[in-house]
Amino acid sequence: MYGVCGCCGALRPRYKRLVDNIFPEDPEDGLVKANMEKLTFYALSAPEKLDRIGAYLSERLSRDVARHRYGYVCIAMEALDQLLMACHCQSINLFVESFLKMVRKLLEADKPNLQILGTNSFVKFANIEEDTPSYHRSYDFFVSRFSEMCHSGYEDPDIRTKIRMAGIKGLQGVVRKTVNDELQANIWDPQHMDKIVPSLLFNLQSGEGTESRSPSPLQASEKEKESPAELTERCFRELLGRAAYGNIKNAVTPVLMHLDNHSLWEGKTFAVRCFKIIMYSIQSQHSHLVIQQLLGHLDANSKSSATVRAGIVEVLLEVAAIAASGSVGPTVLEVFNTLLRHLRLSVDYELTGSYDCTNIGTKIIKEHEERQLQEAVIRTIGSFANTLPTYQRSEVMLFIMGKVPIPGLHPTLPSIGSGPEGNRMIQVMLLKSLRQVTCGFQTTNMLTALPNSFLDPMLSFALLEDAEIRLLVLEILVSLIDRHDNLPKFSNISIISDISVLKLKVDKCSRQDNLFMKKHAQHLYRHIYLCSKEQSSVQPHFEKLYSLLALISMELANEEVVVDLIRVALALQDLALSSEEMLPVYNRCAIHALSSAYLNLISQLTTVPAFCQHVHEVIEMRQKEIPYLLPEDVFIENPKIPKTLEKLEGDVLFQQAKITEVLGGSGYNTERLATPYVPQFTDEDRLSKRKSIGETISLQVEVDSRNSPEKEERTPAEEITFETLKNAIVDSVGVEEQEKERRRQVVEKFQKAPFEEIAAHCGARATMLQSKLNQIFEITIRPPPSPSGTITSSYGQTQSRSVPVYEMKFPDLCVY
Repeated sequence: MYGVCGCCGALRPRYKRLVDNIFPEDPEDGLVKANMEKLTFYALSAPEKLDRIGAYLSERLSRDVARHRYGYVCIAMEALDQLLMACHCQSINLFVESFLKMVRKLLEADKPNLQILGTNSFVKFANIEEDTPSYHRSYDFFVSRFSEMCHSGYEDPDIRTKIRMAGIKGLQGVVRKTVNDELQANIWDPQHMDKIVPSLLFNLQSGEGTESRSPSPLQASEKEKESPAELTERCFRELLGRAAYGNIKNAVTPVLMHLDNHSLWEGKTFAVRCFKIIMYSIQSQHSHLVIQQLLGHLDANSKSSATVRAGIVEVLLEVAAIAASGSVGPTVLEVFNTLLRHLRLSVDYELTGSYDCTNIGTKIIKEHEERQLQEAVIRTIGSFANTLPTYQRSEVMLFIMGKVPIPGLHPTLPSIGSGPEGNRMIQVMLLKSLRQVTCGFQTTNMLTALPNSFLDPMLSFALLEDAEIRLLVLEILVSLIDRHDNLPKFSNISIISDISVLKLKVDKCSRQDNLFMKKHAQHLYRHIYLCSKEQSSVQPHFEKLYSLLALISMELANEEVVVDLIRVALALQDLALSSEEMLPVYNRCAIHALSSAYLNLISQLTTVPAFCQHVHEVIEMRQKEIPYLLPEDVFIENPKIPKTLEKLEGDVLFQQAKITEVLGGSGYNTERLATPYVPQFTDEDRLSKRKSIGETISLQVEVDSRNSPEKEERTPAEEITFETLKNAIVDSVGVEEQEKERRRQVVEKFQKAPFEEIAAHCGARATMLQSKLNQIFEITIRPPPSPSGTITSSYGQTQSRSVPVYEMKFPDLCVY
């Protein structure tokens, strides 16, 4: 019967007759549109027949492909496309299976035209939103096949380009079809991403000459003829734009592996371009995930060549610049910790000259490559810091300072090849990193932004003999104090006759600034003075000292600070005149020039005419007689200084008595002005003290000893009067010395006393504490009152007898 039906067209099922009628006798005539409309109407009227229609079309298409009747193949695919676009019923799933089977058949063909035809049909299908979900459909074949087409090596370049573009469009279609459907196979799985992402990057790399066109995906006109690279970029942006929080890692990991496998970190350009696309495409709140993956990849490549590590760091630099504020993520300090660790590793590699690599044995280090890496890490640290708010940047500054090896403050950090030179290089690199972090740092409260834990070790570096380290410290201090961008106006030391041309921004000193200066001013003055004394100081040091003095005058100065700054400037003049200091002639002239330039500035800031006149007269006299004591002759490429410096006196020097007189008339503290500035050498020198943990223990010992129960006697309350406070202020120096001596004795006792004696002392204190607690308990904890009265003990003392509640006799009024 089946054979008879096959021969007799009138007896064949209607859907087959309708399908046969859409095929013309000559395939060049194309699809018979009238009959196609009938077939579409029939499919919509009888949706249960749709799966049979698809199966029959698939059968005909397979037969035509096998017989190389490609015209009929195109007609069959066109019919399938139209049916697919028209029908959205519940039976569409069975029809889709037939459709995908035919697309697969075309993609498996050797003919490029059939592959492209199948891809175009799949892309149309991918743009259809289905009404019903599919539980069993698989796209694994399409991912693999489209990825293979992206790597096509066809001989004809035009056909090769078409195949690659078809592969890219196919991958784009797979992503669109599956990315938002939870019932579909997860396209974000590594097995799929490891095929899709490298295929896209391969085509993106082939068009590396074209730059990324914009920070956001372009909706290119369909009429524009896109290159594979442009189409790839658009597809890559779309893929990343659809990535949720949990999928970022799976999308970025293949990018890292591709760059590793093809050695693309060293060139930097392509790697930077890839991550620019990534950062501009993903959601901004996911930026920190990309940064964390890059940091993890940097750790994984810690023993790769310096050029590879530098490439990763350069990418981090660009990523940090793109990322929005705060996108470093929750582990802010971990970012800086990783970068600082690699900075230290690079210094170690540079010092040792080689390192052991697990795969290729010992690798020789190129010094200049490591230096380039170090500079890249330092720039990246600064770039990350610029994305942070002020309070987090303060934490990062403290964190970096804690990493700097400071002799006597804390032990140097362990390192493979570090000796004194290694520690010095680490100090320089970390201070350079700190300089990058402080660049552009502005805070309204200097006291909280620069705590003792940061400022004390920082000022300690100002006393080191190393000129480079001292210069870095001065640059950091200047950057921190400059909050109104006045620094560029003081980059060169010069005598300015009218400072109004500088257009300086001067604000009134706030209460917080006053507290900061009250606490740290003497330390700052002392280190400015001592830094000027260093024989290794050169022109940049004096320029930064001038900038530091000038910025303190404008940012942190009140009347008391102005007086002290003038005293420091006059003390610098005395320092240059002193015969006891064995300073070179250049340094003496430079100190004189520094002092004169600063006094010229501060005299105009105070706006006291007599003070300005005195400074102007001295400068004029120097210009006539000894110009080598002015900055114009000293701070130039070839300083015009004599071989020896004669004794100076008279009108060429700034007179402290004269300045005190003229400023006293304007209400300044003449007693303080008349007192020559002498640095407080009694302050703790952070480079020579705290060499043992004894002083760390002493603080705890001091607190314990003050609260010790051995001190049972209490001093009577003393009446506090004005005389008492006055005596306390006057005697503070002596009390401080006694306190230091007492602390020293306590520390010495714990360091030198036998263990048995210390143990006995602690045991006695513990016993005393227990006895005191027992006394307190006896006073506060008493037996409950008993209505049965009291009893008398054998010692004649009366004690309360504790009676159980149920045995107590209560009055009738208390019983309900």
